[in-house]
Amino acid sequence: MSDVIKNAREIIQNYDGPKIRIMEVCGTHTHEIFRLGIRSLLPENVELISGPGCPVCVTPVGYIDEAIYLALEKQCVITTFGDLIKVPGSKMSLAGARTEGADIRPVYSPDDAVELARDNPDLQVVFLAVGFETTTPSACLAVKKAQRLGLSNFSILTANKTMPNAYAKLKGSADAFLYPGHVNAITGNAVCKKLTEEGVSGVVAGFTANELMTALAVTIDNLKKGKPFFENCYPRVVKDEGNPAAQKLVDSVMEPCDTEWRGLGIIEKSGMKLRSEYADFDSRIKYNIPSMEGRSNPACRCPEVLQGHCKPTDCPMFGKACNPLHPVGACMVSDEGACAAYYHYGPSIGIEIDEEM
Repeated sequence: MSDVIKNAREIIQNYDGPKIRIMEVCGTHTHEIFRLGIRSLLPENVELISGPGCPVCVTPVGYIDEAIYLALEKQCVITTFGDLIKVPGSKMSLAGARTEGADIRPVYSPDDAVELARDNPDLQVVFLAVGFETTTPSACLAVKKAQRLGLSNFSILTANKTMPNAYAKLKGSADAFLYPGHVNAITGNAVCKKLTEEGVSGVVAGFTANELMTALAVTIDNLKKGKPFFENCYPRVVKDEGNPAAQKLVDSVMEPCDTEWRGLGIIEKSGMKLRSEYADFDSRIKYNIPSMEGRSNPACRCPEVLQGHCKPTDCPMFGKACNPLHPVGACMVSDEGACAAYYHYGPSIGIEIDEEM
């Protein structure tokens, strides 16, 4: 055991103050904390809760309905990252649409979708642009490339989101946030520092055992002081200024807009849409997509999980009607989802999975 982990473990396990709640905003943090066995080290008065840091999980039902509309009604080829295919829409998932004849193709990057459109001028190719600040630059690059190539058969359906206003929306849900290191690597730390003026505390965390244990220890140590705080515990990657080139790229192609988050509702200026000069590549404009509200399964508690109001195990469908083979909610579908993490790693810390396949 390294000295870093030993010292962090001592701080964490010796905490004897009032109960504190720390929200892992990032889905990868949730999975890594489980995988590394960190939860088993926490005293009873330190609770980790999951937040809205899984891009697939916070994508609203209506967005899936829009994608299915494009696939079945407009005969578009839908290209997407694989974990979005099984997310339920109001009536079916993209996997269900595929069984009805829709052309749904998983890709590794938006650029793959651009190449598909270039190689197949007879196909109308739509890329499902879902993600936070980390993946938005690649969608912007794809649009700029498609424009440069003069492609008229490529567009993107945007569901890109930004985190700052979500943090503000979740104020009070936890005593402190573990901020996602890869997001801050793009955005920098200015927003998180400013949030301390509103009473929001948090620590930027990396993804190794040393980095996660250090971030938790620093969080607990600061919470004992009783004042809002921010610290960067991922300095090898996250700089105060972030990635100016990526910021400039996104700002040149997209602009902020109000957008819906599953579980959080409409959050002002927390989405990104294409600027007017790139309107030809906006699927909603190109295909005049009608407004779609989206209806989720009322028994699914994903919205509450994403707000930190309950744990996956509090949902009566968890591990029963809802499991990775037959997911009812987005949090069970994505590899970054909290429900998927509890399902895969829960038994290792005594969480029983009573499956009814």
